[in-house]
Amino acid sequence: MHARPHLSARGRVARRAIAVLALVAASATGIQAPASATSSGAAAKVSTKTLLSQLKVAAEHSSGYRRSAFPLWADADHDGCDTRAEVLLAEARAKPRRSGRCTLTGGSWLSPYDGKRFTNASKLDIDHLVPLAEAWQSGAYRWDTATRKAYANDLGYARSLVAVSAHANRSKGNREPQSWLPAKGRCSYLTSWVAVKWRWKLSVSSAERTFVRTRLAKCDWPKIARPPRATVHTGTGASTGSGTGGTGSGTDPRFGTCTEAKSHGYGPYRSGVDPEYAWYTDRDGDGVVCE
Repeated sequence: MHARPHLSARGRVARRAIAVLALVAASATGIQAPASATSSGAAAKVSTKTLLSQLKVAAEHSSGYRRSAFPLWADADHDGCDTRAEVLLAEARAKPRRSGRCTLTGGSWLSPYDGKRFTNASKLDIDHLVPLAEAWQSGAYRWDTATRKAYANDLGYARSLVAVSAHANRSKGNREPQSWLPAKGRCSYLTSWVAVKWRWKLSVSSAERTFVRTRLAKCDWPKIARPPRATVHTGTGASTGSGTGGTGSGTDPRFGTCTEAKSHGYGPYRSGVDPEYAWYTDRDGDGVVCE
């Protein structure tokens, strides 16, 4: 069974048009400039097996997440409609009326997770297909604030944000696929999970990779247009140690172990970036300690 995209063709085209409009303001707002989205339709097909094999397998960074680290919702093109409204407009089956500061009335939507139909936009949530907390644990803790803002408002790739029923979204929460899958469109959901992680260079845990690989194999390894790579930066505002915005206050006093350092809010530290890296043992050899 091959996966079908979450969005209608009309929805995908509309989202790409929005992405083009956002180009003018992207650099000023810190939102990921989605120029590559305009050409993604012509991208060569790639198997989800290939994309999954290119994801780094790593233990999750389980501390420090806070939702406020991902600024929501932005109005990248300054047209009065923030990211939530842009997704609702792009994915509407019947176009809603827009008034004032992008107040939407009327329209209709189909929630791909459970097949429910809606004619009231307030009944829908905008789901980050790979949840913010999961992104944090998979690498976003190293990102600067601008990159996390770009991720949280990613209109540059149609699979990143999806309008779904509030019930389905809240049932999902921050869970990975091995803990939660939608009632409908599971092959499509797993395809999007891998695609979004690949786009943002996020890692997968060993258990996550095993589960996704098993399920996508049963879906005959769907092929999709190669996702456009997002631009990712680490630095000021990232949780990457005292030199680049770590969670500890002041300078790491050089604890005896990473366990002590982390318990006091310090780390992680990266090789070639943070001098504290040399103080601790990099047991898995990934260039990061106290993660």
